[in-house]
Amino acid sequence: MPGDPERKKSGPKRSDSELVQLYLRTRESAYFTMLYRRYSTKVFSKCISLLRDEGQAQDATQDIFIKVYTNLAKFSERSKFSTWLYSVTYNYCIDYIRRKKKLKNVFSDEMESAPDMVEEVDDSELLEIEVERLKVILDRIPPGDKAVLLMKYQDDMSIRDIAEGLDKTESAIKMKLKRAKHKALLVYEGLYKKNSVL
Repeated sequence: MPGDPERKKSGPKRSDSELVQLYLRTRESAYFTMLYRRYSTKVFSKCISLLRDEGQAQDATQDIFIKVYTNLAKFSERSKFSTWLYSVTYNYCIDYIRRKKKLKNVFSDEMESAPDMVEEVDDSELLEIEVERLKVILDRIPPGDKAVLLMKYQDDMSIRDIAEGLDKTESAIKMKLKRAKHKALLVYEGLYKKNSVL
């Protein structure tokens, strides 16, 4: 069959953008399945990192891909597909945590207007921390802070992409990142440098 998506398995790997466009044009589920296979492990990893429960992370991964599947036509390609997918993932997990803990808003609106009272933490201070220690630190800071740090430093998302994904202003995201880095460094100092003064 000429339009069969599985026919060119040995050909060049299709880009995310091509797969999205092919799916939207043909509605062949095999194109979406390719995206799912490409990203499901990464999405699951982000879910388990934030939700810290394997069963919840598996359910969340399925829910996220259903959400992406039903909203694929809304993907505007202003950013990469992976950036959009990760924004959906972080939003889903943060909403889940908020509902579970009955929190008003994990990404509190106070960050929109609060004065800048936190000293800037240089990126290198966080990036020099050993990976295992960094995992411990990230698990001890609030989920909203953890999410923005992962979006910026693990997923390499721009401030603009994070702001769009979380429906916040760029200045709010800059402030959130600044405070999140400060909290992470405080936890690091408390756990691993008890004799140091920040």
